[in-house]
Amino acid sequence: MGVSEKQIWSGRRLAFAAFLGIMLLHSLAILLFTRGFLLTRTELSQYSECNDVVESPCFPPPRDQNTNGSCWSKPVVGRLVIIVLDALRFDFVAPSTFFAEKKPWMDKLQVMHDLAARNQSSTRIFKAIADPPTTSLQRLKGLTTGGLPTFIDVGNSFGAPAILEDNLIHQLVQSGKRVLMMGDDTWVQLFPDHFASSYPFPSFNVKDLDTVDNGCIANLFPALDKGDWDVIIAHFLGVDHAGHIFGVDSTPMIEKLEQYNEVIEKVVGALERQSGPGGLHENTMLLVMGDHGQTLNGDHGGGTAEEVETAIFALTTKNPNTLLAAAESSSCQLDVHGRQVCTSSIQQLDFAATVSALLGLPFPFGSIGKVNSELYSLAGGTWNQEESITGDDGSPSEVQSWMLNYVNALCINSWQVKKYIDVYSSLSLIGFSDKDLLHVSELYSRSQELWSITSRNISGAFVSLPLVRRQLDAYSMFLESVAALARSNWTEFNLKIMGIGFCIMLSSLYLNVFLIRRLDKLCGLQSFFSGYLKNFLGVNLACIVILIRAWSFLSNSFILEEGRVASFLLATTAILQLRHAIMKKMMLLEALVLCLLVPFLRISIELGQLKQAVNSLFLKVDSSNMMGIVNDSELWMYVTEVFPVLSLIIVAYLLYKSITSCSSQGISKYVIAGTIMNYMLILLNWVSESSLLSPNLSLWLLKGNLIPQVIYASGLLQLSLLVIGQLIDRGRTSNLEESTVVKALALISACSSTTILLSGKQGPLAFLALLIGGWCLIRLMALEQNTKNDSSGSSLFYALPVTQWSLLAVCMFFSTGHWCAFDGLRYAAAFIGFDEFNLIRQAILLTIDTFGFSHILPIFGLPLVARGYLLKQSKQVYSIRICQVYLMYGLITAITTTFTLLCVTIQRRHLMVWGLFAPKFVFDVVGLLLGDLLIFLSALYYTS
Repeated sequence: MGVSEKQIWSGRRLAFAAFLGIMLLHSLAILLFTRGFLLTRTELSQYSECNDVVESPCFPPPRDQNTNGSCWSKPVVGRLVIIVLDALRFDFVAPSTFFAEKKPWMDKLQVMHDLAARNQSSTRIFKAIADPPTTSLQRLKGLTTGGLPTFIDVGNSFGAPAILEDNLIHQLVQSGKRVLMMGDDTWVQLFPDHFASSYPFPSFNVKDLDTVDNGCIANLFPALDKGDWDVIIAHFLGVDHAGHIFGVDSTPMIEKLEQYNEVIEKVVGALERQSGPGGLHENTMLLVMGDHGQTLNGDHGGGTAEEVETAIFALTTKNPNTLLAAAESSSCQLDVHGRQVCTSSIQQLDFAATVSALLGLPFPFGSIGKVNSELYSLAGGTWNQEESITGDDGSPSEVQSWMLNYVNALCINSWQVKKYIDVYSSLSLIGFSDKDLLHVSELYSRSQELWSITSRNISGAFVSLPLVRRQLDAYSMFLESVAALARSNWTEFNLKIMGIGFCIMLSSLYLNVFLIRRLDKLCGLQSFFSGYLKNFLGVNLACIVILIRAWSFLSNSFILEEGRVASFLLATTAILQLRHAIMKKMMLLEALVLCLLVPFLRISIELGQLKQAVNSLFLKVDSSNMMGIVNDSELWMYVTEVFPVLSLIIVAYLLYKSITSCSSQGISKYVIAGTIMNYMLILLNWVSESSLLSPNLSLWLLKGNLIPQVIYASGLLQLSLLVIGQLIDRGRTSNLEESTVVKALALISACSSTTILLSGKQGPLAFLALLIGGWCLIRLMALEQNTKNDSSGSSLFYALPVTQWSLLAVCMFFSTGHWCAFDGLRYAAAFIGFDEFNLIRQAILLTIDTFGFSHILPIFGLPLVARGYLLKQSKQVYSIRICQVYLMYGLITAITTTFTLLCVTIQRRHLMVWGLFAPKFVFDVVGLLLGDLLIFLSALYYTS
């Protein structure tokens, strides 16, 4: 049946309108669903005020001249020094004897061990437990507000907005405290105009290990000898950056820890020198703490134990009673020197409330934390130096004094939390359920009934300590119940908006299928479902594979194993095609190569998903680690240095042979030639970093960031030339097959050099695997064509190869060391070729590194995979078929994303919702929108 030119133009217009329409539908669906699923909790505008405490049933602080602006409780410490060591793992701080196996990075902060062993009454090491996600912005927000920042705040980690709700820094300023800040510039973004003095330094250049730390050191020690501050905040970043670039088990990390040990030792010395009566630091507390931990390859953002477990080292210059400080120690061990060191545990959620109580400040209005008894007890004896309490030997009266002050602090703490819960539930759209509110109210009522007895007892001449302990237990139970309730129900899911977004997503799937069928009919070809049963191997197998993968997203275990599931499904299709090839006695080599390629991908996925292994091929150090090879083997060292180089040379040779075999080349010839030159620059860059060369020669070969910047500029120039070439050669193509091959190779090659550079030495191997897989799929299409013997069949013929190509793309995402979590992002890639931080530039580079092999190159190369069938069409029908191929590829991606939306809707109350399901959702929807844009641009490129 003939096809008129008018029908062809009508089909092309319909296809491009479809691409735009589907993109808009996806954007609208994701926008609505995100607003329902990642809706942030309601941030209340109320702030705690000094006078609010008179409304509480608790004892107000004495109004005297020594309160120094404090108003809710009697201050325990006079000055506070907070040193934040970003990404401080707990095993950096605790002695190695606390762990089953000693690691090289342990026992480097010896000054903490010395002080904790020598002064157990005034020094304590805490394991601090953070709430995921463990990005720096969220942790700083949680530490200062005392609340649980919601998942959507992760997106602001690179551009921190000012915190508008009540927080610890605001309360410090309102109480007249002078706050001095130095280090990570995130603080001045979160709290603009809050600091008496600030010395911020740029924080996003992860390759820079020293600028922020040196800035902190230069300003910290002079400030310690001055009296123009009440609180110092010094935020160091060296350990975090060393982890991102080199990993935990690396020489730069150990050097940083040793540097921090010297810094802390000097800080403690400066405090102790002026800690005598009347001294500047007579009553100063030092807190050395992390905001979160990190995995062994330096990542953080998720909810694993390595990421949520950090540390707090607390020291006070006034020595409280030993019984107080050691009473609730959770764990004590002998360190490597035989000294007893005790560690305790604290929730980061409790930090804001505890510091507020220590300084006598109003608690932040939205704080739901509990005043930690052990951190509070470190300064528990300071009251007794100001007031006399009778007792035989002093010890019982000190215990009594501390307990009375602590129970009053918990009374104020509980009253403030109950007030916040009541206001939040009344103002929020959803709030907490009636059942949960009733349970919380009952706990608070019981504690207050007991308080009416306890308060009278405290006011009398005799204090019953058992009664006070019962009161402490009642308040603790209430506060812990509120924290547990908030963790399980904090996020407000708007199911109506989520449902609307999901329905729009379903409608986009229907539109996609309808358009594929419509284009078939418009071109006078067989309908979409014509010949369905005759193509069982191709169509049915493709549908089964897509549905199996999509349904697997409803299980958290299969999401964790997504890369392995994709490789298994790809292997299944390859084995079935091998069986088919054996039966047809054709394409045996191609089927066998595809079957052998899958185990290679599976091994690379296993290596790429090992969080315990540093991604060293990418990170430029100890490249054999990435392949799981012992570094001591000189042979393997040469193999891991030489093999990526050989792979890149093979890729360059294949590109050269493909372009020389074509007669009409045009601008594409120069684009591919430019790519080969870029490959040579990449090789030069690797040679300069090789451990096999002398340092002087490496320095001579590489001058700063010149080579990466040249490659980026060349890539942009190549893409510009391709656009110009399309405008010049529009409609002049005579050889359809040759034109498709040349255009596809030129576009892929123009993007490949930047992608390979960012991916490191694993890049050539991944690109070579992608090319081999694509070649196999091109050749294996002949099995289906030979079966049907019909050059004008429906779009069903390329359902299987397109599905296999999408599975291969998924495998490439995981085999290059990525996974669907924020700790799977390789932030160092954003700084290859640059030292300064620029949000747009670094975001583009990070996107290319993350989605280069899984989205960009596979989508641009899709016509190559289906060309075995496309090129059997007439020139008029060819452009419609290109659009159909891309519609089918987009349909596959949209189906899996739709099931991801269904998954997070069902699992929205799952324990792992923020640690697993939400990151999976974010990666899938970003990948879908990026894919829609790339599909639209590719269709324009190939059909113009």
